[in-house]
Amino acid sequence: MLMGDMLSRNAGLYGDQVSLVDIDTDLPSRRELTWREFDERANRFSNLLLSRGLKKGDKVAVLLRNCLEWLPIYFGILRSGAVAVCLNTLFTEDEIRHCLELVKARALVFGPEFSDCAGKVCRGLPAIRLRLLVGKVPPPPFADSAERLAASCSDAAPGVELGEEDEAGIYFSSGTTGFPKAILLVQRNLVGACLTELNDHHQTKEDNFLCMPPLYHTGAKMHWFGNLPVGAKAVLLHGKESKSPQQILRTISEEKVTIVWLLVPWAQDILDSVERGDVKLEDYRLSQWRLLHIGAQPVPPELIRRWRKVFPGQLYDTTYGLTEAGGPGCIHLGMENVGKVGAIGRPAPGWDARIVDDAGAPVPSGKIGELAVKGPGVMKGYFNDPQATASVLKDGWLLTGDLARVDGDGFIWLVDRKKDIIIRSGENIYPVQIEDFLHEHPAVADAAVIGIPDRCRGEVVGAVVERKPGCSCSEEEILGFCSRLPKYKRPVKVFFGEVPRNSTGKIKKQLLKEKYCEPEKAVRTGKL
Repeated sequence: MLMGDMLSRNAGLYGDQVSLVDIDTDLPSRRELTWREFDERANRFSNLLLSRGLKKGDKVAVLLRNCLEWLPIYFGILRSGAVAVCLNTLFTEDEIRHCLELVKARALVFGPEFSDCAGKVCRGLPAIRLRLLVGKVPPPPFADSAERLAASCSDAAPGVELGEEDEAGIYFSSGTTGFPKAILLVQRNLVGACLTELNDHHQTKEDNFLCMPPLYHTGAKMHWFGNLPVGAKAVLLHGKESKSPQQILRTISEEKVTIVWLLVPWAQDILDSVERGDVKLEDYRLSQWRLLHIGAQPVPPELIRRWRKVFPGQLYDTTYGLTEAGGPGCIHLGMENVGKVGAIGRPAPGWDARIVDDAGAPVPSGKIGELAVKGPGVMKGYFNDPQATASVLKDGWLLTGDLARVDGDGFIWLVDRKKDIIIRSGENIYPVQIEDFLHEHPAVADAAVIGIPDRCRGEVVGAVVERKPGCSCSEEEILGFCSRLPKYKRPVKVFFGEVPRNSTGKIKKQLLKEKYCEPEKAVRTGKL
């Protein structure tokens, strides 16, 4: 059963029941979509694409912020046999142009806020013959209204024959070291994501999932995928104020949400607000909230210890994944394993994992190496880039680029990104370990550790510290706090400022290195 089949089944079984709720804090507005409406909208969009000459395998790019229309458009693309090209809404115009050229897009679906960018990009890309605006505003001269054209199309299934190995979606890497790479997933990968999420978190028809991260990324959408096989409802929360603790808790309370996926900063903000007294939990209905899970970035154990004190009856899980593995969940802690907080967990059902050295050979238990995974979500490859594909896919194993170790119980502990290692006088230093330590300081809201060029040691440790609102701490105080660390791991320099993160919560290390670590700023430490 493919993705479109699951949607059709839900429309048949639960047609009049709500599938999606869309809450936009900017308007503000609240909209709903039943399973039957979801299915019919997907069919209309699919038939629109086919009526305009698109065929199986053609690339349809989506440049939309989260909205109620996003998922029906996505499923419409899948049903037509075309490939949904999910564009990061934070990409620059040059990055968007690069992505569209790379995948040879035939169509572009965009929101009103991207009209200027879409117009400039499309003028230089005549291959994009279909340009569709999503929204209740008149389309620009170079585009048509997606709603108006779709309204005249049939709401019956298009009948395109699809198989598990047919191409389905293209997602893009973060692009922190140049233009992003295009990650190609097939229908089987998407179904695998549904089943992985369902196996990890045991959704039932009565669950309600709160989705806040951007839908162009696998991390949000593929957590929602776990709702699809059981016909469970979801809430899309977006807008400028959507990430405030008050808005998150209000939405959980009013919409009777049972499962929430948070990024670390959002969870941190909720805890800080509760501890400051800005938020009173008794003002909200939260008893039905059964599960918090966090992923997309290393999770400081101190954060979870604090969370369990504030929400003692709530289940917690950490999931690990990457777009090249079909999204989140190939490794998960397991809701019953809170005693292992800090680990990312063990392979999910249907997945395998191992820790390997630079030659690809497994390393002994407890030793640090690169995490490799194998399972139903592993990508087909990087689109039109066989060399990059061959560098990470080895006999069905995906090299993740993450360094990890396995303990005696088989739990995997993430150490750091392979490219983020700091090498001081030949010693490997893993920034995540120091970042977790810094999070224990009561004035630290967020922290990032980077290597600073050093004329004697090659690199030494630098810490970028973001202070909590209303809190103060000096460089001397942070350095003194770090005296509990082994000497070679202690920061020699502390910078105070914002810790920049991308839309999935990953620290923009390259940005920090460019700001603080130019070669001319190399320090001379002498003996440390």
